[in-house]
Amino acid sequence: MPVSGTLAGMEQGAFTADGCPVEVYRLLPPGDEPGTVHAAIPEGASILELGSGVGRITHALLDLGHPVVAVDDSPEMLAHVRADKVCSKIEELRLGRVFDAVLLGSHLVNTASAVDREAFLATARAHVAPGGRVLVEWHPPEWFDSVREAQGGRLGEVDVRLERVVRDGDLLSAVVRYSAADRSWSQPFTCRRLDSAALNAALTRAALVFERWCTADRTWFSATPA
Repeated sequence: MPVSGTLAGMEQGAFTADGCPVEVYRLLPPGDEPGTVHAAIPEGASILELGSGVGRITHALLDLGHPVVAVDDSPEMLAHVRADKVCSKIEELRLGRVFDAVLLGSHLVNTASAVDREAFLATARAHVAPGGRVLVEWHPPEWFDSVREAQGGRLGEVDVRLERVVRDGDLLSAVVRYSAADRSWSQPFTCRRLDSAALNAALTRAALVFERWCTADRTWFSATPA
C-alpha cells in the first residue's frame, strides 16, 4: 500500500513498500506478543517469524531462549534485526527447512486479498515441522464492529489513533496516525472480516487445522498441520 505521511518539522525516515513507517516500529514496545508465543510452544522451540519488521517481537523471543529466523521484504526493517534474517516476500519464501513454530502476526491473515491470504498460510504450512504449530494473529469478527474514529491509545512513547474509518461490506479501511514527541506519521490499511467458516476454509486450503485460542480475547490462535 503506498502511503503519504506528514511530519512536523522533521524527517519521517524510511517507509516500506506497503506503507509502514520504519521509525515508528522501532519505537513500539514488544507488548504481550512474545509471552503469548512463548506460552504456546515448547521451551527452546525454533521459530520462523513471517513479517518480522524491525525485530520488535524477534528480540524478545531470542531473550526467552528461542532461535528465530526473521523474514521481511523490507531491507530497511531488517537492518535493525539482530537475528538470522531473510529478505523475502512471505508468499515467495521457501527455505527448504522446517521449524517448531511459524508466526504469522500483524493481522496478515486479514489481508483484503484472498490470494495473498492463501499464499501466506501456504508459506507457513510449508515451513512448520510435523507436530509443530502455526501461530496466527488476527482481527476477530467483533473487532470490526468496535472500530471507531479517534480510537486508540498509547504504546510506549507512541500515541496511536485511527482516522478516516470506512466500511464496505466485509472490508474496513482506515488511516493509523502515530505521534511521538514532535513527530507524526500516517499509515493507511485495509483489512477483511473473516468469520469462523471463512477462517477454517482458508486454513483447510493450506492443509492446516485450527487447534485453539492462545489468548482470552481470541486475537491469537494456533493451527497444526493437517
